[in-house]
Amino acid sequence: MPFQSRLFASTALATLCMGFPAIAQIKHDSIETVTVTASPIAMSLDRSTSIISVIDRDEILRQGGASLVDALKYVPGMANTGFAGGASRPVIRGMDANRVKILEDGVSSSDVSDVGPDHGVPIDPLATQRLEVVRGAATLRYGSQAIGGVVNAINNRVPLALPDKDISGEAHGSYGTNADTGTGGGMLNLRAGQFAFYTDGFMRSATNYDTPLGIQNNSFNRQKGVSLGSSYFFGDSHVGAALVHYDSKYGIPSDTTYIDMEQNKLLTNDAVQLNLGPLEKITFQGGYSDYKHSEKAPGGAIVSTFKNKEFDGRAEAIFGSMGPFSSSALGLQVNNRRFSGLGTASDYLLPTLTQTYASYGFTEVPLGTGLNLQMAARAESVHITGTPASGAVTPRQFTPLSASAGLLWDATEDLKFGLTFSSAGRAPGQTELFARGGHDGPQTFETGDPTLKIERSNSVEGTVRANFGKFTFEGSIYNAAFNNYIYGNLTGRICDDAGTCTIGGSGELREMNYTQRSANFWGVEAKASQILIDGSAGAFSANMLADYVSARFSGGGGYVPRIQPYRVGGGLSWNAETYNFSLQTLGVGSRTQISPFETPTDGYVEVNSEADWRPFTDRPGFEIALVGSNLTDAIRRNAVSINKDLVMLPGRDIRLVLRQTF
Repeated sequence: MPFQSRLFASTALATLCMGFPAIAQIKHDSIETVTVTASPIAMSLDRSTSIISVIDRDEILRQGGASLVDALKYVPGMANTGFAGGASRPVIRGMDANRVKILEDGVSSSDVSDVGPDHGVPIDPLATQRLEVVRGAATLRYGSQAIGGVVNAINNRVPLALPDKDISGEAHGSYGTNADTGTGGGMLNLRAGQFAFYTDGFMRSATNYDTPLGIQNNSFNRQKGVSLGSSYFFGDSHVGAALVHYDSKYGIPSDTTYIDMEQNKLLTNDAVQLNLGPLEKITFQGGYSDYKHSEKAPGGAIVSTFKNKEFDGRAEAIFGSMGPFSSSALGLQVNNRRFSGLGTASDYLLPTLTQTYASYGFTEVPLGTGLNLQMAARAESVHITGTPASGAVTPRQFTPLSASAGLLWDATEDLKFGLTFSSAGRAPGQTELFARGGHDGPQTFETGDPTLKIERSNSVEGTVRANFGKFTFEGSIYNAAFNNYIYGNLTGRICDDAGTCTIGGSGELREMNYTQRSANFWGVEAKASQILIDGSAGAFSANMLADYVSARFSGGGGYVPRIQPYRVGGGLSWNAETYNFSLQTLGVGSRTQISPFETPTDGYVEVNSEADWRPFTDRPGFEIALVGSNLTDAIRRNAVSINKDLVMLPGRDIRLVLRQTF
């Protein structure tokens, strides 16, 4: 769609939206204070020993990317794989893929993004109300594949509360100059008696994006989706379900192929209030997904197909006060995953079956004035069956055990300290065990090891939170010692499609073998803000963030591959009743401490800005925003991405965003 058409479509969408009665004002300074991700026990953000980051709807729409990670740019400790415009997975504290769990309303995203970095995540930010990011020990609720962290996309597809009004919703549209990017969508909430209904739809289209050195070939992406859900409420209980459909088509910039993806998903979320002694309620969350994507040649011929059929469900019993325990929860989780590949995908990974059964518990114990103990434990039984390079069907069984204990000390009403100890086990993933061939997207020839052992992380983390009115601060320092850390080791040999690998070979695939060693991760994270001026005309504030992670193999064994560089950033913002303005600078360090056969990555500084305007006092739900990204058109490469030497990140982009809530 040409520039004029996209701009007209976005403007027309907002104009139509202004016809709705604006009965709900956008709240720019409000973030939900109750986290639903880290623990079954509802708690405010400052009651967790670990720091939980929350990104609200406003920020998600401002960032405007095709993947969830675009909205997480200013979360300390975060990076992304940045493989393609339609495929970028979160990296948390140097860990990704099988160590970072991506969820939709607490249920697995149920895709194959953990199988290869060229595979996208079928959860779109345009349909996301809030993002919660959990790092460190607070991830035990979601199992061994969340040992590094959790990103939970929270939406209202299965309504969890009756709407206050009979009808409410939102419509939005945007246009971005880089890649001629257009987006549009909307969501609607309805109330009919004790029933709540929700529907949303969205679409995005972007051509090949521009870089400071020219167009990045085959970097286009297009997404669209729709959902319909409903819940019935009786007393303090509810039952509900939703149907979700997602389509995506995007190019692989380091290759000539593109991916054509489709997912259909059924979600359910139920809660029954019991109030039987200490047993307060029982909840159930579940989802079944039918996922498929095909990797296609430029002419449209299918090269390979990946399929994933998965059920993920959990039941939790929530308890009130019992003896010394102020609140507790017990949970059961079941996951059944059937993966298969067709075409060249079967050369890379033959069909696998992964079955996981888990039980877990959380509890809180007040220890005195200002001191609170939080404990959690989890036991899993993981059964994985697949076919390694030997050709013999191989079943493996693992029993990862995990536990954590954290102390939260309220030194004063405005100053809180946390200290958490944890030991978490992770079962190897299907790719790490059974990969057996070439994968054209990342251009690797991967070989798994069916004899891999359970990976274990023993960690300690200290946190501090300060809220002194005009000054706020959050900081963490952590250390994680890994036994049997699993990683993909580049050998330096080059392979052809048949698997003949030699130094300086004539093929295009880099040999990567999965192996394990002891490793040590440590890092620091900080985020702060200071209100400099606070008057009737608005508030003028300064903010900063910084993070650093170091990851080395034990015994002088060198650096863990593909670890994110340090970041330091800050900016200024002005917030008033009808307008906001901010200017942010983010410096990303160079990466020269690298593993063998990695290449160094230069650092860069990017400058971003944002201006919001709510021009109509009688229609406070209408908003115009202008967002500038990489304003200096800096040359940027992603040190975490395995294709960084072939793919540059986008150059300057100016986005116009129009939004109406009603």
